[in-house]
Amino acid sequence: MIDKRVKNAKEAIEGIQDGMTLMLGGFGLCGIPENSINALVESDVKDLTCISNNAGVDDFGLGLLLHKRQIKKMISSYVGENAEFERQMLSGELEVELTPQGTLAEKCRAAQAGIPAFYTPAGFGTEVAEGKEVKDFKGKPHILEHAYEADYSIVKAWKGDHAGNLIFKGSARNFNHPMAGAGKITIAEVEELVEPGELDPNQIHIPGIMIQRIFQGEKFEKRIEQRTVRKKD
Repeated sequence: MIDKRVKNAKEAIEGIQDGMTLMLGGFGLCGIPENSINALVESDVKDLTCISNNAGVDDFGLGLLLHKRQIKKMISSYVGENAEFERQMLSGELEVELTPQGTLAEKCRAAQAGIPAFYTPAGFGTEVAEGKEVKDFKGKPHILEHAYEADYSIVKAWKGDHAGNLIFKGSARNFNHPMAGAGKITIAEVEELVEPGELDPNQIHIPGIMIQRIFQGEKFEKRIEQRTVRKKD
């Protein structure tokens, strides 16, 4: 069995260079690869194209890379709570490609499955469809979307073993699941790294064959983007 462990986030991101395309799992601040993002910030790599549902918030997650101008292009489904993302987009400092959320997820999953392209009705009749092939299926127009091509995919999981098998927890599964294995190299950071055989095979979400590097993260903040609580009676 191949041991895919690396020491830490710094070692995990070795090989990521200026101008590369990265997929980063998470939804808002839920399930983001915090340690890997911090390592990218410290590496000073630049001109990145980042594929992520959104860019977190100003001072956490991908927002840290945006503040240091390390991202050249964001491919996302919405701007979210990140004011700096909005500012850079409106000022023209950042190239932004907004994609319907379901299409973004499927473009990742298609890459994971080795499917080069697919048709979807989402976005027809809008700017999303401009310049794309259109075909009718059962009388309904669909546009052709191509799978993403990423150099690296970086995901975060709850548990993993030395072989790269992963288990996600709750809603943190989100985009981490379709992005695992969707890049040429997939890095997984986990909260708990265990010995092979300790994970219940029936509970594994992603098989190790899709993962090339794995490490145990530390000091996960797990921030809550918008905290909503019920008033006391």
